[in-house]
Amino acid sequence: MLTMNQIDEVKELQRQGYGPLEIAARLGIDRKTATKYMRADDFSSHAMRRKVAPSKLDRWKPRIDRWLEEDRTMRFKQRHTAKRIHQRLREEHPGDYDCSYPLVQRYVKLCKAQRRETSGYLELVWAPGEAQGDFGEAELIEAGVRRSVKYLTLSFPNSNAGYLQTFGGETAECVAQGLQDIFHHIGGVPSRVVFDNASGVGRRVRDRVMLAELFLRFKCHYGFSVSFCNPASGHEKGHVENKIGYLRRNFFVPIPVVESLARWNEQLLELCEDDFHRAHYKKGLTIAELFAQERRRFAALPAKGFIVERLSSVHTDGYGKFCIDGRHWYSSAPELGWAEVVIGIQAHSILVYRHDGELLCSHRRIYGEERSDSSDYLTSLEMLARKPGAWLNSGLRATLDEPTRQALDALGRTDLRRVLAVLAKSSTTFGFDVALASLEEALRRGVLDDYSVQAVSARLAFDGLQAAPDCGPDLGIYDRAFMIDEGGGQ
Repeated sequence: MLTMNQIDEVKELQRQGYGPLEIAARLGIDRKTATKYMRADDFSSHAMRRKVAPSKLDRWKPRIDRWLEEDRTMRFKQRHTAKRIHQRLREEHPGDYDCSYPLVQRYVKLCKAQRRETSGYLELVWAPGEAQGDFGEAELIEAGVRRSVKYLTLSFPNSNAGYLQTFGGETAECVAQGLQDIFHHIGGVPSRVVFDNASGVGRRVRDRVMLAELFLRFKCHYGFSVSFCNPASGHEKGHVENKIGYLRRNFFVPIPVVESLARWNEQLLELCEDDFHRAHYKKGLTIAELFAQERRRFAALPAKGFIVERLSSVHTDGYGKFCIDGRHWYSSAPELGWAEVVIGIQAHSILVYRHDGELLCSHRRIYGEERSDSSDYLTSLEMLARKPGAWLNSGLRATLDEPTRQALDALGRTDLRRVLAVLAKSSTTFGFDVALASLEEALRRGVLDDYSVQAVSARLAFDGLQAAPDCGPDLGIYDRAFMIDEGGGQ
């Protein structure tokens, strides 16, 4: 269809005496189009409105519309194409459906174009299945230490539901891990998540947001859209701002005492849903009822899992340590000094990998502005077992209590090497904390032989020192079976 400026050019050339072929050549349009507008004699608004002729597809359009609407909750690879719609109509209505494939193709193309044009919503009018995300800040006591944490809040304005997950920072790993845990808990993926500026997922360069690679991969994997508020436009995400304050007042007052953030995050998902039983502030239903309806609009979870981890190559110093974020140091292994190692950066952990891809050691990830130094004493133990002469100046010795330190200092070189080797072996099997506790218990009992330390480690790991060990299977059944003769007697 020509614009009015083009139509005016056609009529002007017509008035000058040009025919349809010459007009078509001059304006670069089809001859039939030139003829059509040369014959037109009514250019009022209603006359220029395109008339829609009846189509054989009209009776099938409601069904096609329903399928396309259902596709919005499906993953991209499982949505209807025009070809699949055509095939399905032929299969389900043989002898009744008589439309051509190009007819279906044009209609599906038109529907998708209209959906793209009308897919936007006013920022304060939220469709079911859309969410807002942002971070809040609060304090808690983790493992006996009071610290400041960030909590990712994901709110659903349509139902007023909201979830939170706590982290040490606002990195892309934290955002992706928090969203992943929430998605899998609710059993679906929102169609769109709106963030404030580029909170943790990237950085804004003028009017453009550059997403972090990890978050881009996460976004593609789960198949949701992302948009950002304009700078200095907090009103565009007013729902999540209110939810952040509500969750702070209800979950961080009084200051919570937790063992670890990762373990508390699992409990928070259930605690948030306990709050859904209150009534929505204006819709007359509970938040739980509204969110149950909203869940139907979520896309399905991907079939394959996603590891929220950013791999990076780092260089170690002479002690096998490397630095993250410019201030936090972590150990790899002493023999990896002045080397390049591959690490996995996660929301709660820093993993160190061997050259073959096997896990060497892991650290709790440290956040904050102050310098920190984290060591994995399992790798130090293996080196100390080979070089016991370094014991008196080792970092491991400095972490032990005074009685344990004095007992090990009193050992000769051979006995110290043997005890450290046993401790390293127990650490590999049961973990460093269990191995260290078993060493302290063995020293208290006055036994430092290999079997005693390993036996105490096993008791600590499985039954506990105060609990009676598991009796195991009844082996008397074999005695009774062998003692019965063929005649049934003893």
